[in-house]
Amino acid sequence: MKNIIPNIAAAPPGPDAAKIIAREAGVMATTTKHLPLAVKSASGAVVEDVDGNRFLDFACGVCVTNIGHCHPRVVAAVRDQASKFLSFAGTDFYYDVQASVAERLAALVPGDSPKKVFFANSGTESVEAAVKLAKRKTGRHQFVSFIGAFHGRTLGANSFIGCKAVQRQGFFPMMGGVLQIPYAYCYRCAYHETYPQCGVWCAKVLEEIYFKQIVAPEEIAAILVEPIQGEGGYIVPPDAFLLELRRICDAHGILLVADEVQTGLGRTGRMFAVEHAGIVPDVVTVAKGIASGLPMGAAIFKAEHDFPVKGSHSNTFGGNPVCCAAAMATLDVLEKDKLVEKAAADGAYMRARLEAWQRRYEFIGDVRGRGMFLACEFVVDRESKKTAADLADAIVEKCFRKGLILIPCGFSSIRLIPPLNIGRDALDRGLEIFEEVLAEVAG
Repeated sequence: MKNIIPNIAAAPPGPDAAKIIAREAGVMATTTKHLPLAVKSASGAVVEDVDGNRFLDFACGVCVTNIGHCHPRVVAAVRDQASKFLSFAGTDFYYDVQASVAERLAALVPGDSPKKVFFANSGTESVEAAVKLAKRKTGRHQFVSFIGAFHGRTLGANSFIGCKAVQRQGFFPMMGGVLQIPYAYCYRCAYHETYPQCGVWCAKVLEEIYFKQIVAPEEIAAILVEPIQGEGGYIVPPDAFLLELRRICDAHGILLVADEVQTGLGRTGRMFAVEHAGIVPDVVTVAKGIASGLPMGAAIFKAEHDFPVKGSHSNTFGGNPVCCAAAMATLDVLEKDKLVEKAAADGAYMRARLEAWQRRYEFIGDVRGRGMFLACEFVVDRESKKTAADLADAIVEKCFRKGLILIPCGFSSIRLIPPLNIGRDALDRGLEIFEEVLAEVAG
């Protein structure tokens, strides 16, 4: 394995990649490009660029290709469905594969009550559906979200995010009525408290202060929360934080919406991250890994919260039959190959290695995550905890030059999210490259 991947034949970007990058610069809108990687093909955990370089993928398209690139069972399912029909407006008509995926998701999401599913094309659209659902169900029009959150980039979903100022800059006014409060970021507590002595003040502050002085709880439709913040830095809150949010919602007739777009479908060592805390949300949003790279999302919710009349919410491409076929195959692989259990075991193995490096290198301030949803936060020094974004970016760049694909998150963190079914040899090789670079920057 070490002799096969990675293999850097031409320093990236090579000549053919450089041509594609130049072409895109002339016609593509400015987005969030991280690395000069122009992909030719991909299989499993290996990506080949147009210049023949082969990379190990520890990014998975941001938790999209969780069962690896072009899994044969997914490719076969897509081909089979594409030969039958490509689209038929699943919100207006009926077909078996859409019903099958909905039944499957409804059975997988935590909670014993009957569920319903709305299919979308992305995580953002799934969040938009959850927001509209909460407004119609409760008759209320205000919400709570969290600083550090990322829920998507449409104008409605953008109103809930608090990850980076640039994501909101220039887009006001957005949807009104969204109250943002600090998340349970224990490594950098906004209240300068320490868990567990704090009693999860970051959740209790809602009733103690905000509901008394800012907004009455009777006006809050939903609390929208990531059970582990993704773009904000892979921040894992204490289980007590989510349990307290559930209690507050129950006490005031507020819906709890769990955004599992990154964390859902096995990535954290459970099918859904909320299972670690044992809570049952009213709505769960998923996307990214649901269809192994095809554009698909879903809002799964308690049936009692369904839209009251036809036409309250709909779309054209949600529940696309080809995407549904890919989703069914993806779920088959996750369950039959026991990848959720593998994520828990391999995640513990990865975390042990990351924590060993944390003890060795002063610039690794924190290691966090669950399952194979892990990140290291880099700092100038541990006493000040001053962020080291330049260092994190340099590590990502150096790893890329050696054939390992990583992406940053948060203030100065790097996420490690290889495919759940990656082989141990490939996993070890990727971790070895990461360690090599850590030693280089330390020197």
